[in-house]
Amino acid sequence: MSSPKEDRKLQSASGIKFQLPGNVSEVKSVRFAEAVASALHQEYGDSHAAVKTVVALTGANERAVKNWFEAKNGPSGEFLIALCRHSDNVLETVLRMAGREQQLKTQKFIDAKAKLRQMLSVIDELQGK
Repeated sequence: MSSPKEDRKLQSASGIKFQLPGNVSEVKSVRFAEAVASALHQEYGDSHAAVKTVVALTGANERAVKNWFEAKNGPSGEFLIALCRHSDNVLETVLRMAGREQQLKTQKFIDAKAKLRQMLSVIDELQGK
């Protein structure tokens, strides 16, 4: 029987890189953790309250969430799904890294169409129709 130290690694190898889709000359390598951290900062800001908010939304350990914000580690699958559920920026980042630009465009079109309908409804109400 092997010792627990030899059984498994508790952390994945750091520095794993993903290639973003695009022209070969424009392809950039981006660390997953850096991309998620950037999306989290854009969505929630840089404060300790941002960390607390993400902890509440995902149920993850506070130390783990701090590591996500600092790009030391990226979230595991379960927590990545929770982040995507609550953060449009994280979802967009994951879709871009997966080469799913078309889904982003489709969703943005659907969202814009819904906003336009809302605006037209407000205009109709203001006009008394």
